[in-house]
Amino acid sequence: MSETSDAQPLQPLIAALRHLPGVGVKTAQRMAFHLMQRDQAGARQLAHALVHALDTVVHCQRCHTFSHQPICPICSDSGRDTARLCVVETPADLAAMERTGAYQGCYFVLMGRISPMDGVGAADIGLAQLLERALDGQVQEVILATSFTTEGEATAHLVAELLRARGLQVTRLARGVPVGSELEYVDLGTIAHALVERR
Repeated sequence: MSETSDAQPLQPLIAALRHLPGVGVKTAQRMAFHLMQRDQAGARQLAHALVHALDTVVHCQRCHTFSHQPICPICSDSGRDTARLCVVETPADLAAMERTGAYQGCYFVLMGRISPMDGVGAADIGLAQLLERALDGQVQEVILATSFTTEGEATAHLVAELLRARGLQVTRLARGVPVGSELEYVDLGTIAHALVERR
């Protein structure tokens, strides 16, 4: 064992924790020290859960979200409206849509969004699988629910162009003033979009 690894025995753990989004060196150090000093049982549970997830979780063959089965429970649900397909960026977005209880259609999860600055192009976000899913003969409307960032808008535009060229109806989530907010505190871009998309 090298002198460096003896002097910094938690360095591999700290480096591993830095793979988490938004976790810098100091946060990773705090996490590592906490797990080793105060919560070794939690550290073992975390390690076991990570290994278990890596060994058992797969992508659903229809919607591309994470699942323990080849076809996820949502896609297996015969009560879902198969004529509507909602396209989201991540499984977290899918979960948010489900929590609303307002949507009973099906989904497709891109697992990302186009971001040239990060080296993510159209081939990296499952567009081929999306086209195959959307053109299965059942889907009549595709609802684009990507984020309203520059990357999310670019992704929505590209997906819309591809699907409309193949004769599908494509809609986009509306943007507007958040429920419960006071107008003076809402950013100008949101107000402008709310005016354009008023009903």
